[in-house]
Amino acid sequence: MNILVIGCGRVGAALAITLDKKGHDVSVIDRNQERFDELSSQFGGFTTTGVPIDQDVLKRAGINTCDALFAVTDEDDMNLMVAQLARQLYSVPKIYARITDITKGEVFEEMGIKTICPTKLTVSAACSAIEEEGAVSADLNFENHTVHFSSMETPETLIGKTPADIKYETGEVLFGIIRNSAGLIMFSGQHITFAEGDRLIFAVKA
Repeated sequence: MNILVIGCGRVGAALAITLDKKGHDVSVIDRNQERFDELSSQFGGFTTTGVPIDQDVLKRAGINTCDALFAVTDEDDMNLMVAQLARQLYSVPKIYARITDITKGEVFEEMGIKTICPTKLTVSAACSAIEEEGAVSADLNFENHTVHFSSMETPETLIGKTPADIKYETGEVLFGIIRNSAGLIMFSGQHITFAEGDRLIFAVKA
C-alpha cells in the first residue's frame, strides 16, 4: 500500500518505520526538516518538508496515489484539517487521525474519519492489565516512565458522591470508571456521580 504519514514526531516516525518494515511504500510530511532525524537510517520511504495543509506539499508527497493517510501531528486541529482535505479533495480510501482531546472524537467520527486517541488506548491498556486474571493492580511502561494502575469497587461511602470526595494518596489521580451501563468512562475533570457497581481506576507515576 502507498501510505502517507503526516507528522514526524515520535509517533509519526515510529509509525513510518514500522509500516516501511512491513513492506509498504511510505511517504512522510513534516514542516520541520529536523524531525526526519527521528527516522532510522534503514528507512526506505520518502520525506517532504512543508506545511501539511498546503496542497502542493501534499501532492509532492504523493497524496493523489496514496491508499491510506495517518494524520498524527501533535495538533488536533491540524490533523482534522489534513483529514478533511484528504477525504474531500483527494478521496483517500482510508484516513486515520490522532487526537489528544477526547471531546473532539465525535467530530472526526461524524466526518467518517477514524481516530487514534492515546488517552483511550492508555485507559484500555490499563483496564486490560488490571482485569487479567482478576488482578487489581498493574504497572505499564511509557517511554522512560512507569505508571502504576490500581482498581477497586466503589465503596458504599462514595456512592452518590463525586471524584472530589475521594481521599487520594500522594500523586494519585482518578483515571477512569468502568460502569456496566456505559462501559468505560475516562475521567478528565467532568462532573460525574458514582453509582453502585462502578469500578474505579487510579493511576500514579511510580
